Formats: sequence, C-alpha cells, structure tokens
Amino acid sequence: CFVGTKESAFISAVTTAGLVHSVTRSCSAGNMTECSCDTNLRHGGSASEGWHWGGCSDDIHYGMSFSRKFLDMPIKNVTGRSGLVVMNLHNNEAGRQAVAKLMSVDCRCHGVSGSCAVKTCWKTMSSFEKIGRFLKDKYENSIQISDRLKKKLRRKEKSQRKIPIGKEDLLYVNKSPNYCVEDQKLGIPGTQGRECNRTSEGPEGCNLLCCGRGYNTHVVRHVERCECKFVWCCYVRCRRCETMTDVHTCK
Repeated sequence: CFVGTKESAFISAVTTAGLVHSVTRSCSAGNMTECSCDTNLRHGGSASEGWHWGGCSDDIHYGMSFSRKFLDMPIKNVTGRSGLVVMNLHNNEAGRQAVAKLMSVDCRCHGVSGSCAVKTCWKTMSSFEKIGRFLKDKYENSIQISDRLKKKLRRKEKSQRKIPIGKEDLLYVNKSPNYCVEDQKLGIPGTQGRECNRTSEGPEGCNLLCCGRGYNTHVVRHVERCECKFVWCCYVRCRRCETMTDVHTCK
C-alpha cells in the first residue's frame, strides 16, 4: 500500500478488523485454548423484562487485545512519534472500533407453545461484509491530518481544526497518487486495458474505471457443452453451445 494515503488507512483498518473478527470467532468456536465465550455476561440480564444473558457471547475484548499486541506493538517500537506512526495506530484502532460498534444482540425465546415468556440473549459480531461496508464508508469520508504533530492529532485544514476527530474516523497524511495512469516507480499499473462494465455506475463501471478516456468494445466467442443428458447405458451426450459476448476494455 502507499504510505500515508487514504488507501493505506483503509488497508490498516480492514486488516485489523479482520484479525479481531477471526480471532474472536475462533474463541467462540472453541478452537483456541487461550479464550472461549465472553464469561463476563454469563450472570446478568433483566428479570423484570424477561430475559437473561446466556449462550455464547463473542469475546470481542480478547480479540481486540490480541490484535493490539500483534499489530500495534511493532509500530510503537518505531523510533519517534511521527504523523505516519500515529496515523497507523489510529487507523488500527478504528478497525477494532468498527467490529465493536456493529456488535448485535441475538435472543432465543423460551416458553409454552413457543411463547416468549423468557428470552436467552447473547452478543454476536456482525458479518465481516457489513463491517467492510462500514469501513468503506469511513474511507470515503477519511480525514487528512497534519504530519507535524504537536500535542495531539489535528486536521490538515486549518478551518476544520475545531471539529473533533472520532475513534472510528480513518486518517491519512498524504494525498493519493493518480491511479489512472501507469507509474512503475510507485507500482501503479493504471487502468488501460482493464475490463469494465458499460452499464454500471459503480467502481467497476467504464465511466469511472476508465477515468474519462473511453473504452473499446470487442466480441468474444464462447463455446461450451450444454443440454447434457444421460444415455442408458452409460454415457452423457451434450450439445456444443456457442455464445457471443461484448467485452469492454478501457482505452
């Protein structure tokens, strides 16, 4: 990844979130000897509201602690307290906070004839797809900070420095390079020749992926076996089907 850019910020956060998610899920599944379910929630709940903690709550505290030791300690050992070091530590924590923020409570009903007189509830993590979408939104609204640290992190834009920076915000120091054009020194392949979707308005669409340069269209012929039937006895007879598909590639 490119040091100090919003893309490297996203990679730091999503990598940390992935580690927390994976370790915590392994704890709940009983695949690790160092941890299990969250024991802090075993005794409690609200008797007046008809529910209590039970089942196996995901022990996110262990997953977060493990990721801090595994990912943060090597960064903290770097000499000095530069903007890049503090940025990476903050973005790692943002990834952890994303997993914690999206925790949900699942419940199971108990009672006569399926009534919900009593409920057993436990905490569970969201799917990693949902966590990824949350971090993608944070990436798109990431904040540029000054690489000259004083007492604390501060925004690059002087007019916005009174706006607080949240734990879940993604931070970057350097503006991103131009990913549209090939740059061998930075390892950027560019988008020329990339296959794109002509009808999509998303990141895979030709308008965005081709960076306004337009696209070429060529027809690709596909031949495959189709309409296969079992013939007694004993072989499979198929037809050869041919299809023609339009493929669009960036200029």
